[in-house]
Amino acid sequence: QVQLVESGGGLVRAGGSLRLSCAASGRTFNSYAVGWFRQAPGKEREFVVGKSWSGGSTSYAEFVKGRFTISRDNAKNTMYLQMNSLKPEDTAVYYCAAAPGLTEASRLGYRNLYRYWGQGTQVTVSS
Repeated sequence: QVQLVESGGGLVRAGGSLRLSCAASGRTFNSYAVGWFRQAPGKEREFVVGKSWSGGSTSYAEFVKGRFTISRDNAKNTMYLQMNSLKPEDTAVYYCAAAPGLTEASRLGYRNLYRYWGQGTQVTVSS
């Protein structure tokens, strides 16, 4: 069992930056792929970025390429999402998630492969 807790959300103006953190507890984190998803009001939860357990594979949604960066610190059982050049359309609740043993970059975006989820953190970008 893995418990995930996000932090770092908040209100920021368009063009600004935020860094989200996701702390894992319960089991060692480094055998899981990790990912960030988001859900805006009235919309489906969508994939943002994922990283394989080894760190060798990373996949980004097109709408965040060049603006968001995922990283992980297995020693601290924590992963991060650095978000730069934020836009109002990035407003959503952001969720971190973990998938056991997922390695292929092509599969990192499949929501149903993620077994563990955090409670979400709100990110609001004002225009």
